[in-house]
Amino acid sequence: MTLLMSHVLISLVGIASGAVVLIGLLHGRRLDGWTGLFLATTVLTSATGYLLPADHILPSHIVGAISLVVLAIAIVARYRQRLAGSWRWIYVVSAVAALYLNVFVGVVQAFLKVPVLKAAAPTQSEPAFAAAQFVMLVLFIALGAVALVRFRAESVHVRPAARVASQL
Repeated sequence: MTLLMSHVLISLVGIASGAVVLIGLLHGRRLDGWTGLFLATTVLTSATGYLLPADHILPSHIVGAISLVVLAIAIVARYRQRLAGSWRWIYVVSAVAALYLNVFVGVVQAFLKVPVLKAAAPTQSEPAFAAAQFVMLVLFIALGAVALVRFRAESVHVRPAARVASQL
């Protein structure tokens, strides 16, 4: 499998697992396994993007750098700070932002590779491209806001065994 195909596959796994994590946040659930998969594959997506051939810095490299910073914050909030106090909302914002950035690049790639989208916005400065990115941004802001409200400390679902152990 080529590096490009590996990068694309990892990216798709990151987006899919990120969607599951976001759904979990919307229901007040941590989904620890899915979270680990999402964070790992999204870090790999950004990192492997730098290994793809390029003769100069591209916008995707800048988005990748921003994504790695956002992911570092999400990882610290989730694993080092264990979602304590304000780290809970910091985690939600950074996780949703990381997923958005991955989807943002996915939309860009779709407009570059899918013939009907490329025809609608060949230079990615056309209204169709701007509208697609605007809709994605508004959607992620709305979902992130709902996740912030629903993923509160007192509402997070914990497995029964963990709940019993924490009461001892």
